[in-house]
Amino acid sequence: MAQDKSARRLRIKTRFKNTIVGTSERPRLSVYRSNKQIYAQLIDDESGHTVASASSLVDKKAKGTKIDQAKLVGKEIAEKAKKVKISRVVFDRNGYLYHGRVKSLAESARENGLTI
Repeated sequence: MAQDKSARRLRIKTRFKNTIVGTSERPRLSVYRSNKQIYAQLIDDESGHTVASASSLVDKKAKGTKIDQAKLVGKEIAEKAKKVKISRVVFDRNGYLYHGRVKSLAESARENGLTI
């Protein structure tokens, strides 16, 4: 049976929901991408708080292609993680394929000091 993209993404997301858990030492790097923007959050699931967040919407420096914007968001989230003394994270691609903008955000975060 054919599914639309959102139903497929939700099915993938629920499959990994119990296996990807962020702690205070190693929070979850959650990625959300819309048609125009990309967002990243560091989430501590034990306490239910967002430690840091970054997006291409807030950052006015994010010009160029969407992949370039994702690289800047990855760099920004890595810098914010360093400020709160976090170096290791669990990557949550949120049901999206590890390709394109999601991949460039993760690689940029790795290049700027995060261990995924």
